[in-house]
Amino acid sequence: MHDALWAPWRLQYLQDLDEIERQGGGLDDFLVTCWNTPAEDEAHHVVHRDAHGLILLNQHPYANGHLLVALGEARPKLMDYTPEQRSAFWALVEMGWSLMLDRLNPQGVNMGINEGAAAGAGLPGHLHAHLVPRWRGDVNFMGAVAGTRVVPSSLDVMAELYRSGEKSE
Repeated sequence: MHDALWAPWRLQYLQDLDEIERQGGGLDDFLVTCWNTPAEDEAHHVVHRDAHGLILLNQHPYANGHLLVALGEARPKLMDYTPEQRSAFWALVEMGWSLMLDRLNPQGVNMGINEGAAAGAGLPGHLHAHLVPRWRGDVNFMGAVAGTRVVPSSLDVMAELYRSGEKSE
């Protein structure tokens, strides 16, 4: 039994959001930053990139292995992209989904796109998809009693697992 639940990354995230709100701004487009700095893919937990976009771990995951999928070019709405770009986007979504199934063997997957701030998009100017692996019991009493999610593995370990080609146990 643990006396404390540690999620040290979460405090900085919450403080950053508070500061951004005080300054009247929105989140920086970290997806563009990741896209424009391929030499920093490991530090940004990018697990795949191609000529059109990238797949990376969500820095603030709902569950272990939560992926984000985005094109390099930032546009706010799916239909703002050309048919060719949308095809490239969906190909990346499918690749991320396949990686997730192969590496993590989840019992289910949630996929979602929040288009626009009213739909909950944290980056309303850069459309992206969320792929969230799910297991029975992964949403348990912690959320109800503590408002806390338990994410048992670090982003570095998850990124290495996605990149390695190995399956999780």
